[in-house]
Amino acid sequence: MSKHQRILIIGATSAMAEATARAWQTEGPCRFHLLARDAQKLQAISQDLQARGAEVASRVLDILQTEQHAPALAEAWQYLGEVDIVLIAAGTLPDQAACAASVSETELALRSNGLAIVLLLTELANRLQAQQHGTLAVISSVAGDRGRASNYVYGAAKAMVSTCLSGLTGRLAAHGITVLDIKPGFVDSPMTAHLSKGGPLWATPAQVAQDIVRAVRQRRHVIYTPWFWRWIMLIIQHIPLAIFKKLRF
Repeated sequence: MSKHQRILIIGATSAMAEATARAWQTEGPCRFHLLARDAQKLQAISQDLQARGAEVASRVLDILQTEQHAPALAEAWQYLGEVDIVLIAAGTLPDQAACAASVSETELALRSNGLAIVLLLTELANRLQAQQHGTLAVISSVAGDRGRASNYVYGAAKAMVSTCLSGLTGRLAAHGITVLDIKPGFVDSPMTAHLSKGGPLWATPAQVAQDIVRAVRQRRHVIYTPWFWRWIMLIIQHIPLAIFKKLRF
């Protein structure tokens, strides 16, 4: 490993990604390549990390423009040389009512949170396999564990991602690569600004970041963050269908 930890973050302007980048830089010097669609915010985050002592390059990438995946990743590898950690934090939180009323809204939600991520994973897995080391970490969601009436389109997209990561775990283990599926619960961030917040089930991006950094260090494969969501989702998964179909949560 080089003196600097070499990290590629896709969806770098998300609150969880920004907090995780800061946490990694706190642990030791890092060289980052950041990809995100918001150029202004991407520049601000890059400057913040540079002020903290990191080496940073960035590029604007909208993951829905799938033809840009390959050149964006090629540029990242050129800058970093090899990549020690990839973190994917891209995605949106769609409105379930809008998805239920519109095929186009449903398609956009599935592409943004599922298909585009899987296509990125295809490119990334091949690159990491070629270099024979690294960690591939992806923020999915507890929503993917069981479809619920309140967010089943989002949940379906995240289930797609988690299933892909499960398969990649088996494929890439023989090549020295760790695959990590990160499943947050409620996180107080701009993406959830429209939701009512507060209470013990909500976490801050900084709390999630610490869990991610620890899981990468420990070479974990699946984490729920905060930890208690593992048990909450275990209960939800085992609610009998006769009862579950009457629930509206």
